[in-house]
Amino acid sequence: MKKLKDILYGVAIESIVGSTGIVIEAIQFDSRKVQNGVLFVAQKGVVSDGHDFIPMAIEKGAVAIVCETLPEHCKTGMVYVVVANASEALGLISSNFYDNPSSKLKLIGVTGTNGKTTVASLLFELFSSLGYPCGLLSTVKIAYQNKEWANSHTTPDALTLNKHLSDMVNIGISHCFMEVSSHGIAQSRITGLSFTAGIFTNLSHDHLDYHGDFKSYRDIKKVFFDQLPKTAFALTNIDDKNGAFMLQNTKAKIYTYAVKCHADYKAQILECEFSGMLLKIQDQELWTSLVGEFNVQNILAVYAVTELLGESSIEILKQLSLLKPIRGRFETFQTEE
Repeated sequence: MKKLKDILYGVAIESIVGSTGIVIEAIQFDSRKVQNGVLFVAQKGVVSDGHDFIPMAIEKGAVAIVCETLPEHCKTGMVYVVVANASEALGLISSNFYDNPSSKLKLIGVTGTNGKTTVASLLFELFSSLGYPCGLLSTVKIAYQNKEWANSHTTPDALTLNKHLSDMVNIGISHCFMEVSSHGIAQSRITGLSFTAGIFTNLSHDHLDYHGDFKSYRDIKKVFFDQLPKTAFALTNIDDKNGAFMLQNTKAKIYTYAVKCHADYKAQILECEFSGMLLKIQDQELWTSLVGEFNVQNILAVYAVTELLGESSIEILKQLSLLKPIRGRFETFQTEE
């Protein structure tokens, strides 16, 4: 439980009706889940408008409403907070409510069209094998402390994200690896999160049904790196023509990786077989059971992040050689003759 005034820290408020000294027991943006003592955040979504459900939220026990437009008839005794963007407000409010959990662990965000799941999952497996208590927020699953939850979105909503991050902090998780989707960025689901690092994998013509055109899709990815703090580092794939563009305005420390051109982190394929590949990474050889040139870039990104987070190259290569392909991501199968 927290006072409303405390969880509104950093929110762009336009006006307030009522007292922000009231106590908030929980936050909801789904009116069906509202109970007594709840702060209801009315978001304007793609399919529906949360403002239409304000009366239902009040009827079910909401004590305060965050909205972009004040209702025509305000209920006496109810607190209304009008904000510029309710989705951004939800991100900040969720983070404040859970005591900004992302700032209390190392949160690594991975974005791009392809490779997000593989890079985030391999990092989770690698750091776990190094003895760190880790968390994973991916398309495949949410996982930590030997527990797993199904995930219906690449990037969960801000409330779910902060709840899981808070639980991770409470049990001593030190590193969390997270897929950051273009939808998640556009819908402000990551607003309020403190990232230790951001990784860019690549960009292709996907998700244009949502973003409209490639430029909009590319630009929303860039927002993630624009928002990284100067205390973070940003790692980009400069084999992709959009790699350098992503980091043009970032305040984070910049690092690059590539297979085909000069970069801070470089890899080369020495041998490629059905059973795996022999690679040279930073002039050191590595055998991996992962196959495909795209996986060379994924492995290189994982190597770079792990070294930038302070691990020794010898230990990284040792653990990388033990990693198996991510289930459902270009696995190989051999049949009997």
